[in-house]
Amino acid sequence: MYQIPIVLFIYRRPKQTKKVMEVLFKLKPEKMYIIADGPKNLQEENLCYETRSIVNEINWTCEIVKNFSETNLGIRERIISGLDWVFDKEEMAIILEDDCLSEISFFGYCEELLRYYNSNEDVMVVSGNNFAFGKKNSSESYCFTKYAHIWGWATWKRAWKRFHLWNNQVLPIDLTIFNNRHEKLFWLQRLSEVENKTMNYSWDYQWSLTCFAYKGLCICPNVNLVSNIGFGADGTNTFGESKVANMPTSEINLPLIHPKKMVWNRKADRRSSKLSFQIPHESYFLRFIKKIIPRKIRIFIKQKLTHFLG
Repeated sequence: MYQIPIVLFIYRRPKQTKKVMEVLFKLKPEKMYIIADGPKNLQEENLCYETRSIVNEINWTCEIVKNFSETNLGIRERIISGLDWVFDKEEMAIILEDDCLSEISFFGYCEELLRYYNSNEDVMVVSGNNFAFGKKNSSESYCFTKYAHIWGWATWKRAWKRFHLWNNQVLPIDLTIFNNRHEKLFWLQRLSEVENKTMNYSWDYQWSLTCFAYKGLCICPNVNLVSNIGFGADGTNTFGESKVANMPTSEINLPLIHPKKMVWNRKADRRSSKLSFQIPHESYFLRFIKKIIPRKIRIFIKQKLTHFLG
């Protein structure tokens, strides 16, 4: 039986939860933490009850630990309080939400990496997401990126405790980690919201900023292992259409081929910022120009052109 604890966040979507549970029925983990948010109103009560009742269908020997809120905490508070609760008890865990449909090899991939990097504090996240649409970021089984993708992921207690350390004392972020000014401005805006205590709608931006502050390494597989099936009218933060909705998944070969160098993959970073956060990116031609022409000369040319064009 599968020994790494599985954490499943549920709410009011029985259809999606049922699909996610079908994969877990095949895996048969020894231990599961089921964390549920409460209904916002009377209309949601039946949906929440129906979703929670799916857990009762587990028919293998499994320690099931429940944390069901009677009131609606909201996604931010529910995720944060839920993970705090889990990591009070566990050293490592795999985290799924009710819309994260995983390929079965995702769990073997997570287990191998959780154990392989258990004592390496530079590695903070193991993600099941790959947004390269079939293109490989490297010749190995995975690469390192600065982006902490959380549609099916795993981490350690040692990494999660940094979330509160950073949020209690907002540490500086080295702005040179960003690929261009658009990316830098986007994250400076998010940082300002944290500092002004106005980020009450999200936990994952803060988790990303925490990883940036510690220059954490986040693992991205060379194939997509988890599909987000939650885009739609009943989504919390995933509504409307998106290129990354319902992405196909593929099996990953085990044992994994590990990268020789532990550095961020800039190509993977650019794809992530563009697709996940809709951050505009400079064209290849502009990046090439910046590479071959010194900054002082570029500024001089820009000033002359501005003067010439009036």
